[in-house]
Order: sequence, then C-alpha cells, then structure tokens
Amino acid sequence: MTALKPVRRNVPARVLAERLGVSPRTIARYIAEPRDEYEARAIERRRKVVEMREQGMTMRSIAAELGVSVGLVGTYAKQAEREAAAQENASA
Repeated sequence: MTALKPVRRNVPARVLAERLGVSPRTIARYIAEPRDEYEARAIERRRKVVEMREQGMTMRSIAAELGVSVGLVGTYAKQAEREAAAQENASA
C-alpha cells in the first residue's frame, strides 16, 4: 500500500498525529516517503559516512556535517568494518 500523497516528512508521524488528533498510522497512510527513495538515501548516507571515516574524520564531525547522530555514524562504521573483515576472510 502506498501513501495517498507520498512525500518525505520533516516532522515525525507521532508528532503530526498528536497535533491532528489521529494515530501515527493514519499519518503514514496519507503521507509517507516511498520505500525505494528512503533506502536510496540511506545507502548514500552510509557510503558518505564510510568515505569520511576513511579520510580520518571523527565520528562527531561526520555526524555534525551529515546531520545525523554519532550513534548512527558508529553503527555504519562498525558495519563497514565487519564487511571488510568478512571479505578479507573470504578471500584468504
């Protein structure tokens, strides 16, 4: 099921739902970013985090530049390390 008006929200569904007196699910039904667009943005953000980390930037500076949490930067960096180690083990 797709939203009636698919757009990216700047405000969480929970906040909009409280303002309008409806459930967050109702907001999602009417306004939701298409999944493929969301996933494309997430993949690009992860790529940028890994690239910036390889350049030697700190997690805090990456988070500030991309407008995400330090925890998310750490998660992406750790995932990239695990994938690199798995590739090393597979080729060895």
